[in-house]
Amino acid sequence: MRALLLAYAGVVTAFVQPRLIALSASSLIKSSPIARSGIKLSAAPTMMPSPDDPPEVDPRRRDPEKPSIPPVRMPMVDTGDGQMDVISRLLRDRILLLGRGVDDEVANVLVAQLLYLANDDPTKDITLYINSPGGSVSAGMAIYDTMQFVPCDVSTVCFGTAASMGAFLLGAGAKGKRRSLPNSRIMIHQPLGGAQGQAADIEIQAKEILFVRQQLNTFISEYTGQPMDKIEEDCDRDFFMCPEEALSYGLIDEVVKTKTSHIAMPPMPELAF
Repeated sequence: MRALLLAYAGVVTAFVQPRLIALSASSLIKSSPIARSGIKLSAAPTMMPSPDDPPEVDPRRRDPEKPSIPPVRMPMVDTGDGQMDVISRLLRDRILLLGRGVDDEVANVLVAQLLYLANDDPTKDITLYINSPGGSVSAGMAIYDTMQFVPCDVSTVCFGTAASMGAFLLGAGAKGKRRSLPNSRIMIHQPLGGAQGQAADIEIQAKEILFVRQQLNTFISEYTGQPMDKIEEDCDRDFFMCPEEALSYGLIDEVVKTKTSHIAMPPMPELAF
């Protein structure tokens, strides 16, 4: 197992590079024949959709020449032996952070970190903190598969937002070790996709989108304990939950208490149309 982990980590680390999908989800959905054919395409994976958001399911090749967004500089901390950025310091304590949208670059880094920590000590838990609006399904599945591949338990903690693929990964943590801070928002929905081109190409892409939707629903049903028909109904549109609702739903196992946990939250408003 140690040799396999090292080999897998080497392959993943060698190909860590910035990749962005240069597609407009809004224009694809509005203009594509698949949208007019009756196949449902959900809203974008963010709570405030942008016309520039890429689709979650994109069968076409990504543009390797597309420049990456400049990374946010993390603060440096003194370790006694010198200084290192806070993310590297947290890695020493087996703490990982998913703090942005899920794409290939983020997935490759997280996969490499998971494999490194699993090889370092396969008996100790890894904690993954999640604050993510979601993103690419293929990138998210790379993280999911690695979480299930490593021998150590991967516990998950939601802070801020876990939406779409972020919520999927939150629920994919080790049973009994999935938590959320009290003011987080959690949202599940069906994957966003688009299709264009010749009729045969549209049919191929439509089948792929429908397969991915069924695949995600199957995993969510398995780790929440909810029946498949309920998952399909809830994921048909954006389905928002507070941590207590996510706890009842089976997405998490605990709502973490904080200094303000005693403050009662207002009820969800009802809108009349």
